Amino acid sequence: MVPRAITSFTAVAITAVAASLALLPPLERVHSNADLRPSTSALSQENDPDPTDFSAEELEHLQRRFGVHGPQTQLAQLFTRGVDQLQPLRANTLSRLTRLKPVIQREAGRHSINPMLITAILFDEIQHSKPGEDLPFVVHSGLVATHGPAQLGISELIHQGRLPMNPSPQQISEARDLLMDPDANVELLAAKLSRLKGELGLDRESILIASRSYVDAKAIATLAYLHNGKLDYPARVLRYMQDPALHGLIYSTIRPAPLPVI
Repeated sequence: MVPRAITSFTAVAITAVAASLALLPPLERVHSNADLRPSTSALSQENDPDPTDFSAEELEHLQRRFGVHGPQTQLAQLFTRGVDQLQPLRANTLSRLTRLKPVIQREAGRHSINPMLITAILFDEIQHSKPGEDLPFVVHSGLVATHGPAQLGISELIHQGRLPMNPSPQQISEARDLLMDPDANVELLAAKLSRLKGELGLDRESILIASRSYVDAKAIATLAYLHNGKLDYPARVLRYMQDPALHGLIYSTIRPAPLPVI
């Protein structure tokens, strides 16, 4: 994503946020039973900076601590936008997310993660997954580094202490099987987001809501960036978090039809 030109007011605001990230301050605690539905306000006010714009200081800080990959090429971005327009593919992605809804809601509550953030990441990763990469012989061949709905790798299991620093071939094989289990993969994604919140100095019990404040939106954009490593990824995740179909999928309930009165 190409950062837009910013006003002097925006530059000051972004610099302030960059400094706050560098100092790793905690965010205000939010009760886990808070209403997670978005408010009617827009994602950000007209004069607020874009939370997906990262200053040079922010990028330097994140690269020093986590490593970055930079933006996708223009051709790759064009391909991504084209894929998003394929309605049969979108319908299939929504169907897979519907089956994952119970585990998304469970792990979101368990790890104090906004369920829409988990859903948006899963939607993007499933929507843009490569054909055949989930076949067992491909998974165990080592040709692909990330697996499952959230596209997680062996390194995340090491970060979470579920594998030793130098796992054996047998442990790696078992880890790949675990990553290919959809429910386990979603749980690992929620745990990863919680881990990153802690490493950024954010309150791990705080449920970030993008529509509530620029600070929350910036934190969500940073988490999305660290998950995928591409600068254009946070904008997609924030957009998916506002998708009416995804909101309906997570927050809607099915009520049985009333019995007819005879």
